[in-house]
Amino acid sequence: MRKIKIIIEYDGTNYHGWQVQKNAKTVQETVQKAISKLLGEGVGVTGCSRTDVGVHAYGQVAHFLTDSQIPGDKFSYAINNLLPDDIVIKHSEEVSEEFHARYSTKGKKYRYLIYNAPHPSAIMRNRSCHVRPVLDIEQMKKAARYFIGEHDFAAFQATGGQVRSTVREIYSMEVSGKEDNMIYIEVSGNGFLYNMVRIIAGTLIYVGMGKLQESEIPGIIAGLDRTKSGKTAPAQGLYLMEIYY
Repeated sequence: MRKIKIIIEYDGTNYHGWQVQKNAKTVQETVQKAISKLLGEGVGVTGCSRTDVGVHAYGQVAHFLTDSQIPGDKFSYAINNLLPDDIVIKHSEEVSEEFHARYSTKGKKYRYLIYNAPHPSAIMRNRSCHVRPVLDIEQMKKAARYFIGEHDFAAFQATGGQVRSTVREIYSMEVSGKEDNMIYIEVSGNGFLYNMVRIIAGTLIYVGMGKLQESEIPGIIAGLDRTKSGKTAPAQGLYLMEIYY
């Protein structure tokens, strides 16, 4: 058996998240069907991150096993011929038996995109979060610095998450913009809790609106109380950018 690693880009608008579900179209199911059709065999695809409904990806990583003799770097071309336009295999390669798309990871990078303008964008409506009030980006930048490092992020986890520990390390977090009314939040870390990035984004939006002061962030982190942080920002603004191995 050969193990093939693939890097997937997708627009999550038309999918019920990544993971296969009953009675709902998902990215994982769509990719599995395309590969199974190509190879004439049932293929299971193991992904790194279970992105939610409406979340996008530039760098979702997955792997599958096959007896096919197609060269590793050619799988991307063959699979793309069988996929819809909103899913693309950007890269494929044969990897060692020890590689695992999920368990071999050392970290992830996400981007959250805010469209900060009086009126929503027709073009970006499914690819960004619209915020009407003018956001103070400098205060958001100051607030972002407090998240960097190892902390217990229990105040930034949505209900439904099942983990042994809520301690995570944030390697970097940057807020930038506002060219063309866009504000970007980029964050990388060794792992993320359920909806953690979206809650951090919602908290930074509150800071930008003046509903929270940047100096309150350390207390919110230390307090471990989800009710003290901001609202969970909408899914359509979130992008899985890269997986670190």
